[in-house]
Amino acid sequence: MSARILNKRQLAPEITLLDVEAPRIQRRWRAGQFIIIRPLEHSERIPLTIVDSCAERQSITMVIQAVGKTTREAVALEPGESLCDLVGPLGEPAEICTGERVLCMAGGVGVAELLPVARAYKEAGNTVVALCGARSDSYRILDEELRACCDELHWATDDGTFGFHGNVVQLLLSLAGPRSFAEGHVIGPIPMMKAAAEATREWGLKLHASLNPIMIDGTGMCGGCRVTVGGQVRFACVDGPCFDAHKVDFDEMTRRTRAYRDLEQIALQHDCRIGLGR
Repeated sequence: MSARILNKRQLAPEITLLDVEAPRIQRRWRAGQFIIIRPLEHSERIPLTIVDSCAERQSITMVIQAVGKTTREAVALEPGESLCDLVGPLGEPAEICTGERVLCMAGGVGVAELLPVARAYKEAGNTVVALCGARSDSYRILDEELRACCDELHWATDDGTFGFHGNVVQLLLSLAGPRSFAEGHVIGPIPMMKAAAEATREWGLKLHASLNPIMIDGTGMCGGCRVTVGGQVRFACVDGPCFDAHKVDFDEMTRRTRAYRDLEQIALQHDCRIGLGR
């Protein structure tokens, strides 16, 4: 179904927030689930985490980083225009414990995707500590929204322009250690999630990773999003996207994510209109 854009807000360079009209999804989604959108008729399908929703406007919120052709097409749309297709909610909701001290950890645009999970942890009666990373102060996003649902929020920036000077895993190791948290959730670039898993492997921490592999249809039919978890093949779209971070084969996931890098560059340089009736 198509979805009308209600609001658009620039959060940081190349990072845009869109509110879209989606009453059925707004009523059903839970933290950790995602949608798949097709911005224009000729666009590819891309998965995006549901960041928030509004019952009054019957809308959902997504945050998009413009890094490829399809994401750039999405953020070019303006309020009043519509996404060509939107389907969801997809995937399994995040696993949320109760009454514990929990770690919420994200880097880059993953900060937006962490927000609904942090909020769900807080609503379940947990003490929520969020550690977030960005390239620099100008790339920090949703600070106010995170502070509203977290007991502690700490930032790391690569260039030291705000908070801890370094990456978010280095920030974690400077603040915490074994038995600091009972459970955690990490989302962001694959190298960061891998480093977080390695750093906490011996902590006795139950760490969930929200994976972002290549995904086409979101129904388990294409097999493009397969990942190896604990030596078993799983599909992020229907079995996840959240898995035990200490069991994920991040090296394999990295190789699969890079498989189409050359084709993505070609798509950016060439606007193919064959078969589109133009």
